[in-house]
Amino acid sequence: MSKGAPTGPPVAIAMKGYPRLSETFIAQELLGLQRLGLPFAIWSLRHPTDGARHMMHNEITAPLHYLPEYLHDDWRRVLRAVARAFTRPSIAGLLAIFLRDLARDRTRNRLRRFGQACVMADELPAGTRHLHVHYLHTPASVIRYAALSRGLSWSFSAHAKDIWTTPHWEKREKIADAVWGVTCTRDGHAELQRLADRPDKVALLYHGLDLARFPAPPSARPARDGSDPADPVRFVTIGRAVAKKGFDDLLAALAILSPGLSWRLTHIGGGEMLAPLKAQADRLGLAGRIAWLGPQAQDAVVAALREADLFVLPSKQAENGDRDGLPNVVMEAASQALPVVATDFAGIPEFVRHGREGLLLRPGDVSALAKALDGLSRDPQWRARLGAAAFARLRAEFSAQAGLERIHRALLAAVAGGDGGAP
Repeated sequence: MSKGAPTGPPVAIAMKGYPRLSETFIAQELLGLQRLGLPFAIWSLRHPTDGARHMMHNEITAPLHYLPEYLHDDWRRVLRAVARAFTRPSIAGLLAIFLRDLARDRTRNRLRRFGQACVMADELPAGTRHLHVHYLHTPASVIRYAALSRGLSWSFSAHAKDIWTTPHWEKREKIADAVWGVTCTRDGHAELQRLADRPDKVALLYHGLDLARFPAPPSARPARDGSDPADPVRFVTIGRAVAKKGFDDLLAALAILSPGLSWRLTHIGGGEMLAPLKAQADRLGLAGRIAWLGPQAQDAVVAALREADLFVLPSKQAENGDRDGLPNVVMEAASQALPVVATDFAGIPEFVRHGREGLLLRPGDVSALAKALDGLSRDPQWRARLGAAAFARLRAEFSAQAGLERIHRALLAAVAGGDGGAP
């Protein structure tokens, strides 16, 4: 920290990129903590790449800081911060841990994490008492090193990819160094509990959904049954075009639906696989029946959900081990009383129960996915029953407020110097 640095909020909350349209759960938490009166600052490892922002982002007033995304782009800032890190008594311990990590992960990314951490440690304002980070992979490395450099406590929220693609040794050591952590699915919780140094270190905490951000679901939907080409059944899916979302399976399933079934699909989201998916749709003769809307802000997402007849998300494990947690978009679909067709995988069955709020299929089972879409398309009454049950479950058991209050209490305890278990 440089001399004469201004006093800042007691909590610094870090993440890989801010703001991001695909991370509504983070924006919801930040806004909720702000409303509960927690003073905090936001630190981001990357600048935003989305062209739009959620309405929630416009309401969040916390100070926002960006670390150098690539060290060579701001090398003077990095060198100054590294030089100051070497003046602190903590440097021996920090270097020991960093060099041990580097020996097991000899990548440029590991060096970048160290440089970003030095910048953060140097620029954290006076008054910062605790660091909290979203994601246990790269962002947690930066926060861990920064906390070591400044002698601060830190905690984490783990989600999905970060749990399943981070080496066991790295997860184990990060959990041991953190004062507590939370994660949002039973699978993720079991994995982190297995590696934790004590049983109360990591807690299961669902993101939930703040229903105040969403309109009441439509009182009724048109009784479409796929028989009228002028008024086809409307499917909607939302998510980044990445392997774990299973959109390639969805296109394959759509290609084998009955030729007599009239349907349209809307996809919302960006992602590196968007062009290959569009090419696949062209090859399958589906292009004219699919609207690729790209990333959208919340009002457009809600509008698409209200116009749809069912929501579909055939998640699966990617080749690199990446997988979903409990996608917020599943609960967002439920907020508009949509039935859900998804896979019995990751955190999805923790919300959707087969035959009650939707239909769950084996990941990668294209024929079963086609059968589920066909059956629900032809039965508007069945869709209405499942959608009503999804909305009821969301309201009764997946409120965001309880989780927000737990995180709020834990962060206040950390600021006060507490070293108890997870919230």
